[in-house]
Amino acid sequence: MSTPLVSLRDVSFSYGAEPVLDAVHLDVRQGEYLGLIGPNGSGKTTLLKLILGSLQAPKKGEIKLFGLPVQSFRERWRIGYVSQKAASFNSGFPATVEEVVGTGLAARRGLFRMPTAGDRAAVAEALDRVGMLAFKHRLIGRLSGGQQQRVFIARALVSRPELLILDEPTVGVDAQAEAQFYRLIRELRQQMDLTVVLVSHDIGVVAHEVTSLACLNRKLFYHGSPEEFGTDEQLCELYGHPVRTIAHHHH
Repeated sequence: MSTPLVSLRDVSFSYGAEPVLDAVHLDVRQGEYLGLIGPNGSGKTTLLKLILGSLQAPKKGEIKLFGLPVQSFRERWRIGYVSQKAASFNSGFPATVEEVVGTGLAARRGLFRMPTAGDRAAVAEALDRVGMLAFKHRLIGRLSGGQQQRVFIARALVSRPELLILDEPTVGVDAQAEAQFYRLIRELRQQMDLTVVLVSHDIGVVAHEVTSLACLNRKLFYHGSPEEFGTDEQLCELYGHPVRTIAHHHH
């Protein structure tokens, strides 16, 4: 089998005395659309930060990206990331849509280089992919929540990554924008041959969209097909109290 894009082996992490992750084993393989679910405080965002290299390597265990230890992985542009904070963006920020997307090229091209014609073409292509090219001169703060989200996805895609990581991407957008978001991700996966990791606590919607599901609550309770997940015992174990699944469907 091919090398996983992301590989975690026995990863444990604590903030001080507070354990957040406990012996997590997880592989993300090329072409996978992984839904990472778990309650608030379950370690999902910490796991992402470790993968993205924005936290120091874990005290225990090993993380590899594209076959290399996370500490020595330099090709950050191969991973696109849309943070949870994208939804609560400062609407007074005086940047155009085009400028915001252009900042996504920093990892590949360096921070203070003047944009080239190739950069501008890459920005236009990314905006076109998410249906926002007509808005390129608009100020980011003048857009709706759903439109801003598309711009941040374009920013994550502008360096043509192989792996796209989305942290709670539908928080704060309405049901119509959410349905459009999932449709967009389906299209982008096909067009760009993307591997996607989507973090959410909305089990019902996510299970309907993804090809595999990983359930985290400090430990990894499950990693497999969404169809086989969903016995109420598994969910109780995950959330620590009785819950029932309700299936949502987006078309």
